[in-house]
Amino acid sequence: MAEQTIVVTLEQKQDYQFNVQFGGSVPPLHTDEPAPLGQGTGPSPVQMLAAAVGNCLSDSLLFALRKFKQAPEPIRTEVQAEVGRNAEGRVRVLNIHAKLHLGVPASQLEHLDRVLSQFEAFCTVTQSVGQGIPVHTQVLDSTGTIVKD
Repeated sequence: MAEQTIVVTLEQKQDYQFNVQFGGSVPPLHTDEPAPLGQGTGPSPVQMLAAAVGNCLSDSLLFALRKFKQAPEPIRTEVQAEVGRNAEGRVRVLNIHAKLHLGVPASQLEHLDRVLSQFEAFCTVTQSVGQGIPVHTQVLDSTGTIVKD
């Protein structure tokens, strides 16, 4: 992929509420901090971080499986971002746990072991975030069997 710069513009509406503009035909996103700072009328920055990690992992897994002409749909991903205080007493995202659920049993997917061993390495957001926040990824198939931990 060629080098590129992504530009996102945030415009304050009131208090901690912002409209996030992505450009082009992408609709704006309304964000807000949860109470007591904000009113919780949109996703918070931590929720957006968790969504970005989960979305990128889901995309990478889907792309890797489709390279082998596999159909894992529908993929469902749950991301938990643990928020707490660091050594200096400041609130931080301490770690992120992503759980990806394949839409089919693992037995229906060829080359799954190979895909699972490398799909995370191609996830731009997760690899970038992981340099500062531990990210743990788990993959389950549609029967609930853990295929990667």
